[in-house]
Amino acid sequence: MVLVENIGCFKTVLDPYNGITIDSKDLPDDKKIFEENLELLIEKTKNKRNLIWIYMDISQSQLIPSATKKGFFFHTCSEKFLLLVKKLKADAIIPTAANHTLGVGVVTINDKNEILVIKEKISVVGYKIPGGHIDDGEMISTAAKREVFEETGVEVEFESIISLGHFYPHQFHKSNLYVLCLAKPLSSKIDINDTQEIEDAKWVDVQEYLNDESVFPYSKEIVKTALEFKGLKRSNQEILTHLKKDFELFFPIKS
Repeated sequence: MVLVENIGCFKTVLDPYNGITIDSKDLPDDKKIFEENLELLIEKTKNKRNLIWIYMDISQSQLIPSATKKGFFFHTCSEKFLLLVKKLKADAIIPTAANHTLGVGVVTINDKNEILVIKEKISVVGYKIPGGHIDDGEMISTAAKREVFEETGVEVEFESIISLGHFYPHQFHKSNLYVLCLAKPLSSKIDINDTQEIEDAKWVDVQEYLNDESVFPYSKEIVKTALEFKGLKRSNQEILTHLKKDFELFFPIKS
């Protein structure tokens, strides 16, 4: 049960960390009213709560200095909002902010034993497997199909996860988790959609690709793994159907 309490002009919601959260829609537009009520909020909650969270929309950025003067600091941000938090107790636990980006790479091999590969315009190495960033809220299997289609025009069906890569530092001083997938081609015609990033896409014989000295060794190892192991299959979704959120489960494929 969610506990909602009105304190001053704020509607606060209790969270699992004995903290309270204030949504951006419940913030006053007036800076002076915000400051007066924030001081009241801190005073009334400092002895019984651990944290105060405040979501601020980008249009409310004039309130940020008032919050930071009261001990709030940045926790999470996106294109349109900022989440600030204040510790009311020194030993309060603050959940870790997002500390990684997600990427996907896709091994696609057809009935002719040809692998689908791409050449990036910014790349200094040879051809590689298609792939890119997983968008916010996007499932791994969906991202795999989308990236292959955008970069090559080929429709694929997701089959399994065959490898994981972890790289640090990556973009924005974060870690990057790179999910390598195996997919089945449903079409063969090359028709590059992402012409800004992709210079070329083609089908090439798997052995020829593995023998190509211009191909990065990591790319070769991914392909070898896809040929030898079946990986993790997307399955058993029904065991968590009670969750009111999108999810994917992956389990080892029996040999």
